[in-house]
Amino acid sequence: MTIDSIEMRKVYAGFVQQQIASGSEIIALEADLMSSMAMDSVQRDYPQQVINCGIMEANVIGVAAGLSLTGRKPFVHTFTAFASRRCFDQLFMSLDYQRNNVKVIASDAGVTACHNGGTHMSFEDMGIVRGLANSVVLEVTDATMFKEILNQLMTLEGFYWVRTIRKQAVKIYEEGATFTIGKGNVLRDGEDITLIANGIMVAEALKAAEILAEQGVKAAVIDMFTLKPIDRMLVKNYAEKTGRIVTCENHSIHNGLGSAVAEVLVETCPVPMRRVGVKERYGQVGTQDYLQKEYGLTAGDIVKAAQELL
Repeated sequence: MTIDSIEMRKVYAGFVQQQIASGSEIIALEADLMSSMAMDSVQRDYPQQVINCGIMEANVIGVAAGLSLTGRKPFVHTFTAFASRRCFDQLFMSLDYQRNNVKVIASDAGVTACHNGGTHMSFEDMGIVRGLANSVVLEVTDATMFKEILNQLMTLEGFYWVRTIRKQAVKIYEEGATFTIGKGNVLRDGEDITLIANGIMVAEALKAAEILAEQGVKAAVIDMFTLKPIDRMLVKNYAEKTGRIVTCENHSIHNGLGSAVAEVLVETCPVPMRRVGVKERYGQVGTQDYLQKEYGLTAGDIVKAAQELL
C-alpha cells in the first residue's frame, strides 16, 4: 500500500482556497488551529472569509449558525475532541435542532492525535454526534475521498460532521473515484467473513484480508465511510452472504461503527460478530504505530477477531 502524496489538512486548505477564489459563499471558521490545518496562508490571502474565533469552540458553532442564516456556507474546523465533547450543546441547539446548514470538519481522529495525548485523543466523538436526530456523520478514508466529499458538501444542505486525520493517509482510492454518502464501498469481495471498516482501519482491514487469504479464507472488505445514515442494506446483504462480521474502527467499540452495525444485524440478520476498536481506554502520547498496537487497532488484531469467528 502507498501513502497519499498530499496531507489531508492540505486537501482541506486547498478546497477552502479554491472555493473562495471561485466566489462561493463559503466561510471557514477556526478555533485557533490555523497552522494545525494549514490554513495560515489561506487566511492571509482571504481574511474576510477565513476567521479565527479563538479557543472558544462553543462560540465558533454559534457564529457558524448565524452565518448560515445569512446565506453563507460555514465550514468549521477543530480537533475531534473539541468538535464533539466541548461544544455538544451548541451542536444540538444551534445546528441540529434548528436545521442550520453547517459543515463541521473534525480532525486528529482517534489515535492519530498522537503527541497531543489523552486530553485531545477522542474515542467517543462519532458516537456523541450520531445520537443527534438530523446529523450526518462521516469518516473520510483518504485524500481522494476527502476532496470529493468536500465538494459534495458545498451543494448539500444540513448539518454534516466529517471526521478525518490531519496528515497523510494510506491511499485507497484512485483519482476520479466517486462516493455516495450513505452507501458503503465494497473494496474486496468474499464469502467466508466480512470486515467492515472506516477511516485508518480500512487499510488495516485490507491487510487483514490478505493475511486471511493466505490461510484460505475469503474475506470481504467494506469501507463504511458513512456512519450515519449507515448502509443498512449492504450490511444485511453481506451478513446473509458471509454469516460473520468483524467491525474495525479507530474509535470506542461503544456507540460507533461496531454498535451501528450490530443494531442493523439484530434487526435484520443476526449473525456472529466481533468489534475491533478501543475498549474502555483513554488516549495517551505516542507514535501512531505504537498507539495502534497498544489499543488493538492493527491488521493482526482484525485477523485474530476473524479467526475467533471462523
